[in-house]
Amino acid sequence: MQTKVISLALAAIMLSPLATYADDAPAAPASPWAFTVGAVSDYLFRGVSQTHGKPAVQGGVTYTDPSGFYGNLWASNITWVKDALGKGSTEIDASAGYKNSFGASKLGYDVGYYTYNYPGYGSTNVATANGSFIANPNTQELYGALNYDLGNNNSLQVKYSYATSKYFIGWYNPVTAQDSKGSGYLEFNGSFDLGNGWGLTAHAGHQSVANWSFANYSDVNVGVTKDVGFGTVGFLVSTTNAKSGGCDAATNAVLAPTVSPYCWGNSGAGVANGVFTPPSGGFRNVAKSTAVLSFNKTF
Repeated sequence: MQTKVISLALAAIMLSPLATYADDAPAAPASPWAFTVGAVSDYLFRGVSQTHGKPAVQGGVTYTDPSGFYGNLWASNITWVKDALGKGSTEIDASAGYKNSFGASKLGYDVGYYTYNYPGYGSTNVATANGSFIANPNTQELYGALNYDLGNNNSLQVKYSYATSKYFIGWYNPVTAQDSKGSGYLEFNGSFDLGNGWGLTAHAGHQSVANWSFANYSDVNVGVTKDVGFGTVGFLVSTTNAKSGGCDAATNAVLAPTVSPYCWGNSGAGVANGVFTPPSGGFRNVAKSTAVLSFNKTF
């Protein structure tokens, strides 16, 4: 999921080709299209690993109109859907929005709509043997942000995302079966230019899961980036306070998800005759403190 916590670690290079037709000719306008490719040692979404601690390859395309309207398409490999259901290893995100500033001030705004899609899962809930179900993880969010330009390529941001889909990333209250529509994520971001191609990023966020506060948590990360000419290398340290006690197969078979909602297994899961069998091994706290290496190039 591109937003998000890993997007702060990757400071993308914007290369604007110039075409000179004569010595005194003006430069051609920058293209409204931007293409990004990259890789991370662990794909984090709001501090939670989407790849069970393994690497991911990612890429996207963005179109930005001079009026301020923009659209984006982005994709990454993941493992958590496949880990849980035995199939589904791709995430495809699409978003559209509008950004501008308040007159000539340094304060700007950004509003839009974001969708997280997991094509290998399907579009319906999956029943379990005990009469419960695994909820459809496909998610839609509205978001709004305020951005403040500090000058010299330094900026601050506050952003809020609100889930409009019935389920937020497949969460729901396992006791009452209430959905998680209305879940929200409040985040504060900072980006700072240290000079000589070095950058610093900082992030703090809080995820609230509607109707199931047990899954709520906060995350924090700090990262450094370096423009190496042919791309940007990043290093990020992330931590959360998500509940994940007793992260093992025995505990999760009996008590999950009421003990450790962020303890996820990665083997033994599957769906047969429309009935879900949960993971039986490879359990890991996917919200634990971790460090991430990244490489990103935009052209």
